[in-house]
Amino acid sequence: MKIAVLGTGSVGVTIGNKLVQLGHEVKMGSRSATHEKGLAWAKAAGNKASLGTFLDAASFGELAFNVTSGSGSLPALQAAAPGLEGKLVIDVSNPLDFSKGFPPTLFTGNTDSLGEQAQRALPASKVVKALNTVTAAVMVDAKRVAGGDHTALICGNDAAAKAQVTSILKDWFGWVDVLDLGDISKSRGIESYLALWVRLYGALGTADFNIKIMR
Repeated sequence: MKIAVLGTGSVGVTIGNKLVQLGHEVKMGSRSATHEKGLAWAKAAGNKASLGTFLDAASFGELAFNVTSGSGSLPALQAAAPGLEGKLVIDVSNPLDFSKGFPPTLFTGNTDSLGEQAQRALPASKVVKALNTVTAAVMVDAKRVAGGDHTALICGNDAAAKAQVTSILKDWFGWVDVLDLGDISKSRGIESYLALWVRLYGALGTADFNIKIMR
């Protein structure tokens, strides 16, 4: 499959590497097709990896992962929008504001979310919020924590798109328990969890953790 990864940070590199290892063709998207870090990733990842602009990557991919930093997420999606029409967009971004130091706050407040903003910016795309509540290494290797005995949270407006994301998480990344919270407005709750996540990270001294929903 041809897949776009929008963003050249550590999450983009981790997801991009995993997708290439699985045999997919991956084009990483950046503001510039000559982005130094993106070019270095593409060279290291092999002949199934390449770099382009956000629009280049979006046009290339059959689906896209949005792994841009929170403050840069909407501009990136707006740039990519013509190439994302009708496609699944897995939104992994978080609205973290570090302007006042650590721990960060959420610049969306509690009456909006980046997931909702992404869907509004991409009305012709199918946005599904997923994977933003765990560190990058756990995103692509769920068994890294408790043998995989923990929960991935997703939400979105399109049932078929959420079913596809559930399959991706289980078949590609080793997740066992995927919980659908409902429509894209549920991103408010999923993103708000990051306020607790950063404090758990401080208390545990590791990012290798997650929650399990007990039924």
